[in-house]
Amino acid sequence: MTTTTNSKIKRKSLFSILLSSAIAATLLVAAPAQQSHAAGNPDANFSPATLQFLKTNTGLDGEQWDNIMKLVNKPEQDSLDWTKFYGYCEKLPDKRGYTMGIFGATTGGANDPNPDGPTLFKKYDEVSGASNPSIQGGLARIGVHGTMKGAILEITDSGSVFCGKINALQNNSKWRDAIWSTFYDVYIKYSVQQARQRGFSSALTIGSFVDTALNQGSTGDSGSLEGVLSRSGTSKDEKTFMTSFYAKRTLIVDTNDYNQPPNGKNRVKQWSTLLKNGETDLKNADAAIVQVTNWEMK
Repeated sequence: MTTTTNSKIKRKSLFSILLSSAIAATLLVAAPAQQSHAAGNPDANFSPATLQFLKTNTGLDGEQWDNIMKLVNKPEQDSLDWTKFYGYCEKLPDKRGYTMGIFGATTGGANDPNPDGPTLFKKYDEVSGASNPSIQGGLARIGVHGTMKGAILEITDSGSVFCGKINALQNNSKWRDAIWSTFYDVYIKYSVQQARQRGFSSALTIGSFVDTALNQGSTGDSGSLEGVLSRSGTSKDEKTFMTSFYAKRTLIVDTNDYNQPPNGKNRVKQWSTLLKNGETDLKNADAAIVQVTNWEMK
């Protein structure tokens, strides 16, 4: 999926490689989320290269990104332990192909004409050292098979074979690198740009935009992040603007199969409640995160 035509719908709702050869060394294998949180070290959930890239390009640190990912993963996987899902894979039942990884990259189908899965496989080939990276190269490195039909990647292996191969990449450092690179290119970069051009820089606002983009698409139709932003007013006061943004998103988040009701409204309520409670920097927010994610998935 691209940021110009992105209209993907997510499950349950579930850099450009700027890393130099020196930075693109192996990603550290993240410790299980519960252990790292218990140890009070959210930075351990990111490789040094990824962490530095995110700090440089978004202005947010490891604690803030860890909290953003918890809030994203609750309505995607019904879990705060987001680091467990690098190797996640599932075939979707609604003509969108397979979904994979921590942000649910898809292979595409009739209901997902601009998938981001092909970009992920090409990126995996790139970070693995290919001089001329390609989608087919990435598939070959994983040991799976598929053909491109326009923008759609049709997997020709059985579901058990394909997902088994993706599952096995859970602790693969280059796969994690490719995931964060694609995540940034397709969703995070646009979200940060939209926040900054409005004069906003808080972790809560950036996270809210990222959550909207990966759930509803970065740009494109009226339900995308671009579409919701266009209807949220022009206030320069961040709280005023974001209050309007959440209200507009709430109107559509359970439509068009973005999320199964009432999961969508609860998804938005996580962020809006944190805004009301003044938790905009997502620092020292463990108790607040637990509280706003304490709702039942349907």
